[in-house]
Amino acid sequence: MEKENKKIKVAIYVRVSRTDQVLENQINPLVNYCKRMEYDYEIFKEKESTRKTRPVQWDLYNRLLRKEFDGLIIYKFDRWARSTRELIEHIESLVNKNVMVYSLTENIDLSTSMGRAMLTILSAFSQLERDIIRERTLAGLDRARAQGKKLGRPKGMNIKKAPAIEAVRNLLAQAKDERQIAKILESSRYRVRKAIEKIRPENTGGDLSD
Repeated sequence: MEKENKKIKVAIYVRVSRTDQVLENQINPLVNYCKRMEYDYEIFKEKESTRKTRPVQWDLYNRLLRKEFDGLIIYKFDRWARSTRELIEHIESLVNKNVMVYSLTENIDLSTSMGRAMLTILSAFSQLERDIIRERTLAGLDRARAQGKKLGRPKGMNIKKAPAIEAVRNLLAQAKDERQIAKILESSRYRVRKAIEKIRPENTGGDLSD
């Protein structure tokens, strides 16, 4: 009796960075691709995230390392990672575990040597682009200062109020992050961060991360 061929099981990961983006714009083409390839798939959605809080991605990453899936399918590399360093570290770990990683829009399969070479090139260009943007921003600020322009927010324009310490403490207890707290309390992330710094010494159970 011939052994039945096992279907490849992949994880589809989609993420939007703003609430006005639509996840289906990523999901539909990814699902169609998996159907064409005859993959079994499971969809993982991350709607709101910050640089330090992406629980869906982190949980899926560890499941992939445990080989619960044969592969990871994403719409674009920047949907998975927000920094070149994070992307390279995660991808290298997955590839070392023989997990297939495929980016649909970039048409890169990291299970191949050509795909891994392309990732290195893309990462280098991505870093170069960020460096150029930073240099242009700094150059623009230098020009403005040289022209005598005052930088920063004018006095009286700071309309964000300082949040109540008790309100911040309650939201931290609900596992809300800095960005979410600022939005809920209609304050700035800077003011929320200052409130957290005041709360931190009260917590004997350890440090609070931003």
